[in-house]
Amino acid sequence: MAQIAALVDALKSALKSAGITYATVAAGLDLSESSVKRKFSRQEFSLSELDRICGLCAMDISDLVKLMEKRRGRLRALTADQEREIAADLSLLVVTVCVLNRWTFDNIIEYYVFEELELVQMLAKLDRLRIIELQPGNRIKLLVAANFHWLPNGPIEQVFLKAIQRDFFTARFDREDQELMVLNGMLSPASNAAFRKKMERLAHEFDLLIQEDAVLPIEERSGYTVLLALRDWRYERFAALRAPDH
Repeated sequence: MAQIAALVDALKSALKSAGITYATVAAGLDLSESSVKRKFSRQEFSLSELDRICGLCAMDISDLVKLMEKRRGRLRALTADQEREIAADLSLLVVTVCVLNRWTFDNIIEYYVFEELELVQMLAKLDRLRIIELQPGNRIKLLVAANFHWLPNGPIEQVFLKAIQRDFFTARFDREDQELMVLNGMLSPASNAAFRKKMERLAHEFDLLIQEDAVLPIEERSGYTVLLALRDWRYERFAALRAPDH
């Protein structure tokens, strides 16, 4: 895949900048140098191996993705006006989410009630926004960066936040493919920053898995939403028991 090739090229660039040789990488992975060269040639790395190699360069996977996108010059976010245009049109928002999840034209037509001309017109809007390139035969080429994101507290994030507040936590999270963790504890500012960095890294790993699975038929994939959040918060019923000065 082109995405994997670009990621490996970025990794090579990072290693070269740090003065790290294949021999050093081999030692870090407990492999022979020839095995490492073969992995680079075939572009075959697990997330764990990428993580360990990035560590040799004093970076993590999220840093590697940022380097890749910087080298490719791809769109990482829209303007507030562009987001408002999409958020104001439910059909366009649906199509935008679909293309970001690498759906094909036929996938969208099959799953939604759009007429072909209507869908072409909406895809043409996304082409003008440089989210996609609409190619002959209605092929969709995604142009955004792997770490593309909606504007924090922007028009589209507000749409989804309202839905999350209303719907997301109505589930019991008792199915095998669901998970809910509620953590509580006290952290220093340094530990808080370290944990937020790990959250960012986990989000990039989620994106990488999405990209790997994009080659599978749509019938073999399901839509999942991951909510990662960290804030200073205390259970309000505890407040009545708190000493006056705290």
